[in-house]
Amino acid sequence: MGSGGLELPPGGEGHEGNSTDVPPGAVSLARPMAAGSIGPELDWDADAWHEVRTRAQRAGRAYIWLNLVEQRMRAVVAAVLRPVYEPVHGDEWVVAAAGHTGQEWMQRAVAVREVSRRKGYLLDPADDNVLSFLTLPQLRELMVQHWPCFAPYFEERRDLELALDELEVTRNVVSRNRALSEAVLNQAERASARLLELLGAGADVPSAGRLPVDAVEDLVGDRYADVVAVHPDRVRLMRQFPAEDLFGRARRLDAIGIGLNLLVQNFSGRRLVRLAEGGTRVRLLFLNPASSAVKRRERELGMKRGELSRAVEMNILHMRRVRSRLRDPGAFEIQVYDETPRFTAYLVDGDGADGVAVVQSYLRGARGMESPVLVLRGGSRVVKSDDVIETGLFPTYREEFEMSWSDSRPVS
Repeated sequence: MGSGGLELPPGGEGHEGNSTDVPPGAVSLARPMAAGSIGPELDWDADAWHEVRTRAQRAGRAYIWLNLVEQRMRAVVAAVLRPVYEPVHGDEWVVAAAGHTGQEWMQRAVAVREVSRRKGYLLDPADDNVLSFLTLPQLRELMVQHWPCFAPYFEERRDLELALDELEVTRNVVSRNRALSEAVLNQAERASARLLELLGAGADVPSAGRLPVDAVEDLVGDRYADVVAVHPDRVRLMRQFPAEDLFGRARRLDAIGIGLNLLVQNFSGRRLVRLAEGGTRVRLLFLNPASSAVKRRERELGMKRGELSRAVEMNILHMRRVRSRLRDPGAFEIQVYDETPRFTAYLVDGDGADGVAVVQSYLRGARGMESPVLVLRGGSRVVKSDDVIETGLFPTYREEFEMSWSDSRPVS
């Protein structure tokens, strides 16, 4: 007799799980399968594995952002409210700050803390406090209840609450391991970045204004040196990183390649003039359109004779017209080189920690628009390895540019 009052069939011969000779009212039990013999009806195909991996990746990114926001809010709440309540209530200052309106959820947090203590879940003594067991909505409630205490540190309460509202959907989805759409993830990342900025914990990397620091990059940046993005081609790069975002606030711009189409064809001459007149120093290094290297490249790409040469020459003439409109032409230098082109690189503010670089290697049968793109961040703040001082790829390409520039000749 089973625990539910149902009669179980005997396990002897003639009464196996697949037998049809089952007494009335009994529950038929399937024969257990041997270890490692999961049948095709329980297996996942390639599409199912792709789906669960995608869900896990999105949930992981969202969790990192939510974790950062929650930790920052916890620190802000402690910094503002502890001096008010701790002198009177001691270690129970969080309970006192919650007051009668937060009595229910505060008691729940206290209970969870006690269970964690008994079961040994508190691995860090610093987490042995009630504040560490409050959720994001509860931390928000403490801030709202005591807004006069927080008001001096925030311009608008509405901005803070709107950003927290946007995060609430993502928080519920992640906490329950539900599917997270790409649109909701993007919204959560924007809201989290905004919240961290409001809470005084925005990215301190100088280039964050041009290329915002991603939460995942900030945590695992040492795995990839200073490579912050990889795009399969330039079209996808331009969708996420338009030319205006790359060049629009440049203090210094160094570029080397064949025709430099990313700059010449995607950033207007008028904008270049305004940049140069505003103090931006520009150095452009083109492949000599009359060199034998251009002819070899034309053959590699299957282009007509002289087609690439004319395209490069037109780009150079366009940049010469831009230079002729400047009061200080010396701030806008154009040179050509005759060596075999190995890569194209755009180094923005490459002389400081605020630099960003877009780099492409030349492939035998692919044009620049079709070649993979690396986006690099200058400086050393993103590289956080504790064991090895990693310089990244940015200095390598900057050095290559300087060597090529010194061996090139100016265009009159």
